[in-house]
Amino acid sequence: MTAPTADRRFYGWEVGIVLALSLGRSAIYAVLNLAERLSIAPLADQTATVQRSRSREEFYDFSFQVLDSVFALAPVALVIYLVFLHGDNPFRRWGLDFRRPGRDWAIGAGLFTLIGLGTLAVYFAGRTLGLTTQIIPADVTEYWWSAPVLLLAALRHSLLEEVIMIAYLFDRARRIWPQLASAQARGPSAVWILVTATALLRGAYHLYQGFGPGIGNALMGVIFAAVYLKYGRVMPLVIAHFLLDAVAFLAFPLVLQTFGLSSL
Repeated sequence: MTAPTADRRFYGWEVGIVLALSLGRSAIYAVLNLAERLSIAPLADQTATVQRSRSREEFYDFSFQVLDSVFALAPVALVIYLVFLHGDNPFRRWGLDFRRPGRDWAIGAGLFTLIGLGTLAVYFAGRTLGLTTQIIPADVTEYWWSAPVLLLAALRHSLLEEVIMIAYLFDRARRIWPQLASAQARGPSAVWILVTATALLRGAYHLYQGFGPGIGNALMGVIFAAVYLKYGRVMPLVIAHFLLDAVAFLAFPLVLQTFGLSSL
């Protein structure tokens, strides 16, 4: 059934507001940050830190780190609430649950391996060509709570990006343009316009790290979207993204050393 025009406009405004509060805003700031970087010095001579200490005082650093993750998850809570408000169960609808742990972890681990190796290749190419900053995933003072807080940050990134960029946007796009659902049944062309758009947005909010991570994350967005379209579950993507960020935050120098990329 085609949604009424008024409902479709409502969903359009809803998507715009959610993106303005979350990853759309991040994309705009990332593009501006990249432009500023290009005006200052070559990207190869700069660094980009994903997770950094917020205070020299341990108590305040811990408080800021935890609050950053809690408040960053507010848009995720918002989209879940909005879907419930319209009478749907987002956890079942998007596969954001634990009904199929074995398959979800198998797919997630496979994606983690594929994307992880691809990320190293793109990072190597970007640093070699001077298109990528030196990335510092985590520059957090080492306390007893540092590892748990970094794992919380990894969980935050995985939920924020996969729930909003994949599950929520695909759901709302089908309501705004009902022809997407029928187009998917007839052929993939129209759906892949949506896949490309979300992938480009994913790449855009990583541009503060340079062109390499922007391209790499866009490709990751295409792969993740294809997996979601095939299986209809976002949980494998959350698992894969969590593993990627957890390893990056806790062991990135070791990973570079293992693959002989320490000089980058």
